[in-house]
Amino acid sequence: MSQIELMVAGGHEVIMEASPYGIEKKKLGMWIFIVSDACTFGAFLFAYGYMRIGTVAWGTPFGFSSILNGMIMTAVLLSSSLTMLAAVRAAQADDGAAVKKWLGATMLLGAIFAALHLREWFNLISEGWRLFANPTGGPAQFGATFFSVTGLHLTHVITGVIALGFVARGYKQGRYDQSHVETAGLYWHFVDLVWMFVFPLMYLMNAH
Repeated sequence: MSQIELMVAGGHEVIMEASPYGIEKKKLGMWIFIVSDACTFGAFLFAYGYMRIGTVAWGTPFGFSSILNGMIMTAVLLSSSLTMLAAVRAAQADDGAAVKKWLGATMLLGAIFAALHLREWFNLISEGWRLFANPTGGPAQFGATFFSVTGLHLTHVITGVIALGFVARGYKQGRYDQSHVETAGLYWHFVDLVWMFVFPLMYLMNAH
């Protein structure tokens, strides 16, 4: 027989059947989102790879400074995964002060990543790169794919930083618990994992 949960609603006990999947509803919802989002990123990266291989004179705009900037961005994002893991461990130990500290560190690292990413964008834009413009005279697909893929990822990072802020505030006020921190951690680790595909495909393959 499946487990039965008792919940109080409007002063009355309500009998609810536990999740048949053996996982909390918040985490299940996040896993479903991650799977669907992975399909989205996969489609974007597949389309990029198809155009990259099939386009003559694609162009390689990234020099040493851009690759170095990308490596620093990668190190920052990987570090944020460690601080997020520390926040989850602190939540499991019911250490509120540590949760606040590590979530704050994760948010800071995410903000640094976003700032470095925007700096790279501004450098490319100042050189004449646009969604449909190639300053070298070659095909414009590089600008379209680079700004689309990295823009999608950057949006996820910024959204994640904002979401972590809400989780930190809710945890401090007692409205959120360990499961909320763990669910936010799933999202953040997914964003970090996606970058491990974006960086080599979008930066290293376009280095001159």
